[in-house]
Amino acid sequence: MRFQHLDLNLLVALDVLLEEENITRAAARLHMTQSAASGVLGRLRTYFDDDLLVQVGRKMLPTPLARELALPVREVLMKIQSSITAKPVFDPATSKRHFRLFTSDYVISVLFAQVICRLAEIAPNVTLEVLALGDTAFESLARGEVDLMVIPDRYLVDDYPAELAFEEEQVCVVWADNTQVGDNLTLERYLELGHISVGFGRNRQLSIEDWFMSQYGCNRRIEVITHDFNTLPQLVVGTQRIATMHRRLAELYARAFPLRILPTPVPLPTVREFMMWHRSMDRDPTLRWLREQILETARSPAFASA
Repeated sequence: MRFQHLDLNLLVALDVLLEEENITRAAARLHMTQSAASGVLGRLRTYFDDDLLVQVGRKMLPTPLARELALPVREVLMKIQSSITAKPVFDPATSKRHFRLFTSDYVISVLFAQVICRLAEIAPNVTLEVLALGDTAFESLARGEVDLMVIPDRYLVDDYPAELAFEEEQVCVVWADNTQVGDNLTLERYLELGHISVGFGRNRQLSIEDWFMSQYGCNRRIEVITHDFNTLPQLVVGTQRIATMHRRLAELYARAFPLRILPTPVPLPTVREFMMWHRSMDRDPTLRWLREQILETARSPAFASA
């Protein structure tokens, strides 16, 4: 293909057209009329000698070639943005950069609440959009729609830069008036109790079930499944059930709810939260600055004692 003869603006339009799969919406994002967007699509079809988008009923679906082009085109544009159009020096005091990132509600509560306070002081015009992790999170990162993900190490993807943000141990949490749990918690008692757990994604993947099965050949008795970590301690109160969760989050809720925090009956894997970003943004000074703020917050005495 003769990319050297292709107008860069057409690549921008192609990226939007393939994402929207709709000429009207693409035209609005490109700030042009619908007829102009149709003309751009016509030029792209001529260049690639392919329909690219085909009308099927009320939808426009990408051709096989269009699907092959989608990711390379987005990566080319991201590379241009990070290496050519990005400013080499980032001034947090004056910047109006908007960051978008994916992470869990647990990380928001124990880490990003402090990060946001830090940014408010040193970068008052910088804005942050923290999105919930979902089934399309990695696709969004690959397309450059978010700047960063903060996720456990088991979810890291090969060929994406990553850096350890912090580590966390897991503890058990019960209602303060739970009569079935004393000061000591054996594995037998732990497995006998009803559990409250967190399930993620379309398949409701539970947090430590695979580990328990591989280590002990047994599963916990899950009686309640919730959708985020912050509801775990709230759902324990008033019941004889138990929850296994992150220590910092458990201690945060124990200040407001009648809870007891106990060591786990057996050593559980340490939770290791990593920052991960697209390789095309590896040298972006603004994203590097944000990663530094996250690391400095995670290494601060306030976070360590949280």
